[in-house]
Amino acid sequence: MKRLEGKTAIVTGASKGIGAGIARELAAEGARVVVNYASSRKGADDVVAAITEAGGQAIAVQASVANGEDVKRLFAETLSAFGRLDILVNNAAVYGQTALDAITVEEFRRQFDTNVLGVIQTIQEAARHFGPSGGSIVNIGSIDSVRAVPGMAVYSATKGALDCLTRAFAAELGSRGIRVNTLAPGGTHTEGIESVGFIGSPFEKDMIEKTPLGRLGQPQDIAKAAAFLASDDAAWITGDRLVASGGFYG
Repeated sequence: MKRLEGKTAIVTGASKGIGAGIARELAAEGARVVVNYASSRKGADDVVAAITEAGGQAIAVQASVANGEDVKRLFAETLSAFGRLDILVNNAAVYGQTALDAITVEEFRRQFDTNVLGVIQTIQEAARHFGPSGGSIVNIGSIDSVRAVPGMAVYSATKGALDCLTRAFAAELGSRGIRVNTLAPGGTHTEGIESVGFIGSPFEKDMIEKTPLGRLGQPQDIAKAAAFLASDDAAWITGDRLVASGGFYG
């Protein structure tokens, strides 16, 4: 029996990159998966198609986690399609380089609304809809929450806040059988870092040289760790932060 057989999972921001990898991995482990996306319908449909072609079950649901009404609809459509909820993976996030002089109220709110408020809103809904046996929440953080990266102060602050939310909600929800953990990836080869020119740059070379395992991570590397935290194999783990970085700490 697959270790997530019979369970239902929501993965936010799952139309590409790490989120898409996690959605596919959870489905491979037997979960029925809701592939959430904000704007890339084609990407989400491609993930759903890959899951269904492999014999799994999945649907795509558009919703911005920064919008409370969208979040409520996301969970309502999940329950309508699959009748239950067991796993929430908070992967949706936005980022941008923001040197001190360039930080604006608008940019601060853009990042915090998705990366922090969005997580609060999805956890609120998950806590309302998990069954009597509880559930598992996996928040996708970053090694940047504890690493000083010039020009990334706002993004790093959102991921630091995420670490705090994980610990606080794990303490608050533990009596209900709800586990909450952070999974913090290091440098991972996704469409996002390709789009900003990281691949092939001196920065990539430097990161690989400082990574004991000698390469960038792949979405599948992170996905396997997420599936572990989501499963009963991690039943005694909550309020914790698992780093998946190939040994890179900056």
